[in-house]
Amino acid sequence: MAKELLQKDVLESHIHELLYLLGENPDREGLKETPKRVAKMYREVFAGIGVAPETALTTTFDSEGYDGMIVVKDIDYYTFCEHHLIPFFGKAHIGYIPGERIIGLSKFARLVELAAKRPQVQERMTDQIVMAIEKELSPKGVMVTLEGQHLCMCARGVKKPGSSTVTTVKKGIFKEQETLVREFERNIAAK
Repeated sequence: MAKELLQKDVLESHIHELLYLLGENPDREGLKETPKRVAKMYREVFAGIGVAPETALTTTFDSEGYDGMIVVKDIDYYTFCEHHLIPFFGKAHIGYIPGERIIGLSKFARLVELAAKRPQVQERMTDQIVMAIEKELSPKGVMVTLEGQHLCMCARGVKKPGSSTVTTVKKGIFKEQETLVREFERNIAAK
């Protein structure tokens, strides 16, 4: 507890100093509480640092022979670009063909959230989600697509608002059977 309080104080102190270095007066009325608020926000949005994403995938169940595709789509995520520490956000779509185990569907939302709670790049986040599912469920195949809008590209630098990035990873029978890929894509496109 003492170490946590010390880290909290140090983080707040650094945020205070950052405001000063940016040319602001961190002691003016509107900014007095900002270091505390920002430190609290950082502890929340980076709570996944050091936590393996697969820990979100608890309590699996017997698939009872189900061998069709399971798709959970439009899972919102918010994370921070590790290159600029500004947000990127979007939707995750997960499809898998079970082996012997399935999992509660809400666990996929928890997995995406946990993978997002750290400085990220979209490519790694897509891989981490796939690897966690493979490790915990040993499915016949898994496919994950992430759509993302990156403020480091939309709000700064080249300033291209509305642009988006799509990353996809396919494993198992999704790599072998193009018909499954098309079925997954139809599922995530359906409204």
